[in-house]
Amino acid sequence: MAFCLQIDDLHLALRAARKRPARLILRGIDLRIGAGEVHALVGESGAGKSMVGRTVLGIAPPEMQVMSGSVRFQGIDWLGMKASARRQYLGRDITLIPQDPLTALNPGHTIGAQVGDVLRLHLKLDAAQAAARALELLDAVQIRSPATVLRQYPHELSGGMRQRVLIAIAFACKPKLIIADEPTTALDVTVQRQVLRLLRDLQRNEGAAVLFITHNLGLVAKLCDSVSVIHSGRIVEQGDVGAIIEAPRTAYTRSLFAATPRYDRPAESLRPIEPQVTDALWAEAKSYDLTWWPTRAAAEAARRAARG
Repeated sequence: MAFCLQIDDLHLALRAARKRPARLILRGIDLRIGAGEVHALVGESGAGKSMVGRTVLGIAPPEMQVMSGSVRFQGIDWLGMKASARRQYLGRDITLIPQDPLTALNPGHTIGAQVGDVLRLHLKLDAAQAAARALELLDAVQIRSPATVLRQYPHELSGGMRQRVLIAIAFACKPKLIIADEPTTALDVTVQRQVLRLLRDLQRNEGAAVLFITHNLGLVAKLCDSVSVIHSGRIVEQGDVGAIIEAPRTAYTRSLFAATPRYDRPAESLRPIEPQVTDALWAEAKSYDLTWWPTRAAAEAARRAARG
C-alpha cells in the first residue's frame, strides 16, 4: 500500500552544550497515514506530538536535530531533500492548520491579501483570479458575507471566523496532507463542534490526508480513523480508533481514557493518571540520553552499530 506520509524510526534530539548528553525529544517514531485518512496523534502536553508535525513540515527549532530515521511524503525522501526544494511543496501539497489563528494571521494585511498570496504563489493566479478564488474559499468554509470579510483585518473577526480562514488557506491548493495542530484549542465548545464538522466535510470532499494533533480524546473519537498515543517522545499504542477505544492495550492509554470526563456519567469523580503509570515511561525516556553525535550520518552509523 502506498502511504501519503510514512515515518520510520524517527529520532529527534535537543542540541546539548559541549560535553553534555543530548536529550531525545522523539524516540523511534513509526507512523503511516494513507491517502484520505485522518490519523490522530494524541498525548499530554510535552509528549512530543507537535514536534512530529514540525519535523514533517521542516520547521523544527534550530536547536533540534534529526539523529536517525526517515520521513517520506508520497514516496519522496523528505528529510534528504534540500530546504529550497521542500518549500515548493509547503503550502501547496502539505499545509498547516495551527492552533492559534490570531497569531497565525498577519495583523497588518487584510484577509483577502493573505488568502490571495497563497493562490498567487502556488497556483500562479493573477490578482483578479486570486480574488475570485478567495471568495469561493471563504464561502466554502461557511463564512457569512465573504466579500466583506476579504476586506477586513484579523482583529475584526471572531476566533471561529479566523480559524475558518486558516482552514480555507489550508485547503486552497487542494493539498495531499494537512497537519492540524490542535486547531480548535482556542475555541469554545459550540464553535469547536462547527469547525470540526467543517474540517471533516472538506477533508472528505477533497480526499486529503490529515495528521490531527490533539490532547482531546473526545475529538479523536468523532473525527479520526486511526490513532497513535504518544508519551515522552515514544508511541506507546497505535491502531484503529474504534479498536483502541473499545480495548486499549496499554496501561497508559487506559489511564488516559479513564481520566477523560464523560458527559453521560456526570456524577463520576475525575480519575487522574496514576503516578506509577507515567513514572516508568519518564524513567525510560531519561535512560535514552545520549552522547551528542555531530552529524545525522554519524548518528545513524552509531545506531546501526549498536543494533549489531
